[in-house]
Amino acid sequence: MPSPLGLGVDGGGSKTALVLTDATGRILARHQAPGCNPNVAGRDAASATLREAMAALRAQGPADAPITHTLLSMAGNREHWRTFGAELPAAEFGRVWVTDDSRPVLELATSGRPGLVLHGGTGSFVAALTAPGSPIRPGPGSLTQADPFLPGWLTHYAGGLGWRLGDAGSGHDLGRRALTRALLEAQGWAPASGLGPALAAAAGTRGAEALTRFLYEHSEPNAWLASLAPTVLDLAAANDEAARAVVLASAQDLGALAHAVCSRLWSAEQANAFAIGLSGPILHHPAMHAALLPHCPGEAKLLNQPPIAGVEQLLARLLLPAA
Repeated sequence: MPSPLGLGVDGGGSKTALVLTDATGRILARHQAPGCNPNVAGRDAASATLREAMAALRAQGPADAPITHTLLSMAGNREHWRTFGAELPAAEFGRVWVTDDSRPVLELATSGRPGLVLHGGTGSFVAALTAPGSPIRPGPGSLTQADPFLPGWLTHYAGGLGWRLGDAGSGHDLGRRALTRALLEAQGWAPASGLGPALAAAAGTRGAEALTRFLYEHSEPNAWLASLAPTVLDLAAANDEAARAVVLASAQDLGALAHAVCSRLWSAEQANAFAIGLSGPILHHPAMHAALLPHCPGEAKLLNQPPIAGVEQLLARLLLPAA
């Protein structure tokens, strides 16, 4: 009898990574597609991107082995992806699990133990995993959920508010804060720094009015703001005072959110009993890493694996009983 297959997806705003595995965890195929966050691409386009990517991945696998487990770990509107997963035909995709994009990096950070992860990419979030007995329980509209992989455990999600509201510690947040400072410099209300000329060069224009017009007329202003993050971080690493202030403010706000989550979930006596991981390209940059560490609620480790590696680990949890 052919080995059962697992199909896993890490669907983000900038890219969609997919993997096909067998019951032993062996990787049979990989595929990468454009981003499929419905909050960015729109619901119809996001769904179409994922359908095409899943078909392309399946075409690379063995034709005689059934997909028995499908795990969708998706950024963006949760209800959209729950509906999408529920509509996938069982004959083609087996049983379907749908989680948000925090669960794979949470798996990488904790390996199934109590803990939390701080993630900083284009957006940001804090997610936590707690053992049975957590003081916070799921409720209507709550982002605390029963974990589908560990019976009795709970996952908790904080932040991830999206580009309209900022997402401290994210590429978008750094770009927005830096552009605000650059505009004040251009208006003459803030001392000159490396941010002003660097961001003017990125926009190909100078002056407060021209910079503002460029942003508001840009076809993808939020992606452009996030694209400024490497420049801001590199300036901070080179000791530009204004850039360092931007990075520190963003890091402090993300750290404060992590502290708030920890204070609700664990007592002071448990402070050293949970794992903390830092995920995503923004938090891996030395400037942000150095700024964030003093504001973490405990000793944190960098996660060097991509989120799809967490999807693979979760798929293994699902597939092993079927092996």
